[in-house]
Amino acid sequence: MKRFLLAILLLAAASPAAAQLYHPGEQLFYRVSYKAKMFPNTEVGAVEICTYEEQIDGKAKYRVEGIGRTLPTYRWFYNLEDIYRVWIDPEILRPVRFVSDIHEGDYTFESSYSYIWPDSTIHTRWRSRQRPFQEKQMKLTAESMDPISLFFTLRSAEAEDFIVGEPATLQMVLQDTIKLIRYRYLGRENKKIRNIGRFRTLKFECQLGTTEGYSFTDGTIFTLWISDDDNKIPLYIESPVKIGSIQAYISGYKGLKYPLDSRIK
Repeated sequence: MKRFLLAILLLAAASPAAAQLYHPGEQLFYRVSYKAKMFPNTEVGAVEICTYEEQIDGKAKYRVEGIGRTLPTYRWFYNLEDIYRVWIDPEILRPVRFVSDIHEGDYTFESSYSYIWPDSTIHTRWRSRQRPFQEKQMKLTAESMDPISLFFTLRSAEAEDFIVGEPATLQMVLQDTIKLIRYRYLGRENKKIRNIGRFRTLKFECQLGTTEGYSFTDGTIFTLWISDDDNKIPLYIESPVKIGSIQAYISGYKGLKYPLDSRIK
């Protein structure tokens, strides 16, 4: 689930542009399913991404939350709840704080990032289970951000700027390092989404690597379809795993800033 929550947040990507899509009231809902040769396509989890506006110390901030949970039917087998939150300064359209709180079975993990943009640095703090916190100060570039901020900053790229087959790279802050995400645009494609309908989409292939280089294993390659309209919302994500595949697809949406013109009537 964590992998797909991150993928949904990250991979609607392109070259950086003005992040006009921080839109309070927007809500995106997804279902996550598992499919293998001996198993039907079974829904096992849900993800939601919501944008709010709130006052912090008398100043307006955007708050974006990404939450992934196991569906109630499967919580007896594997109970999971992953929560990611980021606060954005609307004047500079950059994140100022990020926190995550992850519960997956007996495993827990929490982290927080504080951005210091005037110095181009970020202070990260994290721990698993109840161990002592670890901390690190790292240098930032304008393109290095947490997964939620990357997603919203990059959603505003123009489809006409994509070049089929051309590789590009994103930089994701992850505790004590900067992870590299390689992606390439595969072109336009009409895609049927379960229970929603058919959409005109932009199709991408994405891979997750490390700062030392690209080293990929099963489950780190994603194919992503995003809406071919001004919203650029992820509609469908698919990734192979050791046995079978996992899909995440949009199941509902509210409060979009622009009409969902990509939907084929």
